[in-house]
Amino acid sequence: MAKRKIPERLYKYRTFSNRTLDALIADQVFFADPSTFNDPLDTKPTLDTDIDADALAAILSRLVEQRVSAEMSAAAKTIRYRGPKTISHIAAHSRRRAEQVVAEIRYHATNPEYDVEDPARFLFGQYVEEELLRRYGKGIFSLAERANCPLMWSHYGDQHKGVCIGYSIPARAAGDLHKISYGGSRLIAASAVAAMLDGDEEARHQVDEAVLTKKAVDWRYEREWRLVGPRGPHDSPLEMEEVVFGMRCSHTVKFAIVKALTGRSRPVRFYEIRERHGRFLLGRYMLDVDELSASLPQRALEMYDHFDDLSGEA
Repeated sequence: MAKRKIPERLYKYRTFSNRTLDALIADQVFFADPSTFNDPLDTKPTLDTDIDADALAAILSRLVEQRVSAEMSAAAKTIRYRGPKTISHIAAHSRRRAEQVVAEIRYHATNPEYDVEDPARFLFGQYVEEELLRRYGKGIFSLAERANCPLMWSHYGDQHKGVCIGYSIPARAAGDLHKISYGGSRLIAASAVAAMLDGDEEARHQVDEAVLTKKAVDWRYEREWRLVGPRGPHDSPLEMEEVVFGMRCSHTVKFAIVKALTGRSRPVRFYEIRERHGRFLLGRYMLDVDELSASLPQRALEMYDHFDDLSGEA
């Protein structure tokens, strides 16, 4: 992928939830399964079968063999099976499974009901596309370049009631961070997949970009960057620098987050979003923490204490 300058800050818009507290207090990030994304075309490229059926079969065989081998190796590691016999068994089973899949597709391609010019090429293309997407079993942590985007606050910040967490990117995490490009084709050439399997780095970059870093042009307002990692919650590889509160975020949520992060070994700065007077724009302004703490926390029944000495009056 082409080198791009990483912004000084990248932002994660969040609703206020348990997962947000994990992100803020436990310094975690959650790498989401791409199948849960709101855009069904996201991370779903289409294979361009620019090679013949036999070449596609060879790609499929290698993809299936690699996947089955990885799955069996992981299972063997879990139950602590090691040694040359285990390795040999995994290799043989993976190879047989790949041969079985290819043979089944060749058989189904003889079905006269397929109304396509080259049924074998069509079927192998579909299976290669499916295996290719299974190969990318990573999770994604999405970030944005701006903390003051009205649409982002509406769509991902609980309609301005949530928060936006600002991160800097340490050098050790930069290699897993990718900038989204918007528009263009969703096609990826099967020949590029073949070259990738043969170790071609440029081809691997092309495939990575097609799977991980392309979205429809309609999403360009997000200015998205993606951190790729194993799915689920993990310790953050990023450095949390600031928390930005939405226009409708309650004072109690602000107070709770500020207090929770007080005394953190690396201080966090706090901001709030306000309107730009007379314009359809939002601005990020430093939060007055002292003013926020002047009236919180409070005790609702405290006012009745002032009347205790009057309880004996006639």
